[in-house]
Amino acid sequence: MALYPEIEPYDHGMLDVGDGNRVYWETCGNPRGKPALVLHGGPGSGGSPYFRRLFDPAAYRIVLLDQRGCGRSTPHASAYDTDMSVNTTAHVLADLELLRRHLGIGRWLVWGASWGAALGLRYAQTQPEVVSEVVLTGVATGSNPEVALLTRGLGRIFPEAFERFVGELPVGERDGNLAAAYSRLIESPDPAVRERAARAWTDWETATIPAPPGSVERFEDPRFRMGFARTVTHYWGNDHFLGAGNDEGVVLRDAPLLTGIPGTLVQGSLDFGNLLGIVWRLHHAWPGSELVVIDEVGHDAGAPGVAEALVAATDKYAGR
Repeated sequence: MALYPEIEPYDHGMLDVGDGNRVYWETCGNPRGKPALVLHGGPGSGGSPYFRRLFDPAAYRIVLLDQRGCGRSTPHASAYDTDMSVNTTAHVLADLELLRRHLGIGRWLVWGASWGAALGLRYAQTQPEVVSEVVLTGVATGSNPEVALLTRGLGRIFPEAFERFVGELPVGERDGNLAAAYSRLIESPDPAVRERAARAWTDWETATIPAPPGSVERFEDPRFRMGFARTVTHYWGNDHFLGAGNDEGVVLRDAPLLTGIPGTLVQGSLDFGNLLGIVWRLHHAWPGSELVVIDEVGHDAGAPGVAEALVAATDKYAGR
């Protein structure tokens, strides 16, 4: 099943969400179609035109946004004076509701990849009455064990890259939460320290998460690199702002709240997040969900097999 053709937005804007932030949004497809919200990963990656192609433009009103601090939203996290204290999970969830009301949408399908999956799950758990279906890929839930795996645990698989990664940290910072330690470096008043830390963080991500060339090349843009590294470490270093209980996984704990919402989970068999078994546990704790595993694929929403499965899922839900 092929991707749908490339399309351009028929409307877009900047939504004032408070705290000095303006969030970029766009709508594509059929203005009278089934609403679908697209949540990008990162945190801090920004939206991508590729996501538009996963929906039938005749059937869907596709809503994309750049979450706080990234993409075309302002202020950008790459700027040192951007206040990151007002960029948290609670703030972004509130932004989604503000956008839904701004666009006059009652209920919408929620689509998310990676961090967007965790955000989409939490949104559906806290606002189930406005979510019609959920489609996720590269499933993450934002738990502390996932952060520990992706920072320290993968060091056993990529020892040379890990040695470089921890080597950028002060000796006294190497035994604790590595994301939090990197976040402190990126908040340094010294621009050279900030830039070196951002580069080391994205080098680690490049070494551990196989991705298409476009995903790697974006880290050569200094603005993107700094904004991405600052946002990811801000969230990962603060329990994804999910509160008490995230050592066990708040989103996974609350999976029963998704009962009654149909969902499709599309997961590559070689996604390193699978080492914790979270996607399988989520599926079995979520009545009405289906799990589609694509063999020999990692953490990549655009990989062959994954893209086709995502299109099949959105096609299936188009008529509901």
